[in-house]
Amino acid sequence: MSIYETLSPYIFKLDAEKAHNIAEWALRHIIPLPFVQDLAAGQYCVVDEALHTEVAGMRFYNPVGLAAGFDKNATMIKGLSALGFGFLEIGTITQAPQEGNPKPRLFRHIEEKSLQNAMGFNNQGSQTIIKRLSKLYPYSIPLGINVGKNKIIAQSDSLKNYENVLLESLSVGDYFVFNLSSPNTPHLRDLQNVHFVKELFSMARSHTQKPLFLKISPDMDRDEMLKVVEMSIDSGVNGIIATNTTIDYSVLANPQESGGISGEALRDKSKEVLKILSEAFFTRTILISVGGIDSAQEAYERIKLGASLVQILSGLIFKGPSLCRQINEGLLELLKIDGFAHISQAIGQGIHTKHATKTSAIKTSRAGKKTNTDSITITTNALKSTKKNTQTFKTPSTTESSPKSTSQKSRQSKKSINAKSSAKNIESANTESTPKAPTKASKKSVTSTKQSPNIEQNTEKE
Repeated sequence: MSIYETLSPYIFKLDAEKAHNIAEWALRHIIPLPFVQDLAAGQYCVVDEALHTEVAGMRFYNPVGLAAGFDKNATMIKGLSALGFGFLEIGTITQAPQEGNPKPRLFRHIEEKSLQNAMGFNNQGSQTIIKRLSKLYPYSIPLGINVGKNKIIAQSDSLKNYENVLLESLSVGDYFVFNLSSPNTPHLRDLQNVHFVKELFSMARSHTQKPLFLKISPDMDRDEMLKVVEMSIDSGVNGIIATNTTIDYSVLANPQESGGISGEALRDKSKEVLKILSEAFFTRTILISVGGIDSAQEAYERIKLGASLVQILSGLIFKGPSLCRQINEGLLELLKIDGFAHISQAIGQGIHTKHATKTSAIKTSRAGKKTNTDSITITTNALKSTKKNTQTFKTPSTTESSPKSTSQKSRQSKKSINAKSSAKNIESANTESTPKAPTKASKKSVTSTKQSPNIEQNTEKE
């Protein structure tokens, strides 16, 4: 049992939202301190070429990301990076600041290792958050922006509300997620229909070639869900994030009266949606799985069911800051057991469908291949943002001529990040043109073009 799990009974005596605010303060002010960050990164970051992957033109040094909802205001990016995440999703962000729903609105179900939240898109508004992100971006790992609708906005104005946030944030994100599936904004889920999805992604694709994703509910009717996903693909979406929280309160013994449920109680529903989507769309779109993932075995199962990437959130609350490391180290062992040299070889292996391979949605480096020019290097300074970044990660073995076994690489995975390296060696491959696979070189430099939309910030509060 980890130190965190030993202390968690005492932590859980605190109000859930207050405990989150304390964690935010530490991740914002303590973990980013130079020596503390070095220590944390050395403890939690797993660097192994077998886990490096490329999805929608973005490079990831591991497939485990943070789901939206934890860092709503982009205040914890540096601290969270040191915990070993391969990517971070910020938000949900709305155009106007909003307080969210009345408190208390976040609840733990400790026995079921689940959360129930009725937060209501509480955030500081796109103008403040984007200003904060502009000081960090481009960043050393991919940053996603989860875009939501203000509660006060009429349904008829929803499209423009989403468009305003997208335009304002295009210069500070690597990918964008449209959230139509939160149960905590009245009538938001009504937008999960074929007509609105077509309008939404046609609009978004007219503004950018950066990756676009739709986050869906686990509570949709199967046939309607398939129609909505089909239309989103036809309208230009790069992928689907499955799933958001559920309002099926039968999954908990003693649920609260409102709010979406995440964590272990969501696991089966989320996994079932992934299976349905994989069998229907695996060769046509990217799938990212989230919901009840709190172990390497669960993450690996989602990957074998067709997920190119996975995200965690509730598991972090119940398992603690070492969860990313545990999952990534476990993935290396599971790959070895199944005889796979690279994570890409496992994607989709558990799908019961006639499709044998995924031909277009994901590009990955050749499995098991190691060369001096196709390496990935991560340093502690890679966890720090710079304005001129190339995303280059390097394993300790890249100077050797022959590849090492997965077990040897696993032993290397706990090596700390080199704090002496200059931040100039790290550049994020972020561009407003169509994302391209990075060329095989030790340094990849891609320019980032910022847009300045003439959109007035709606500052009206609830």
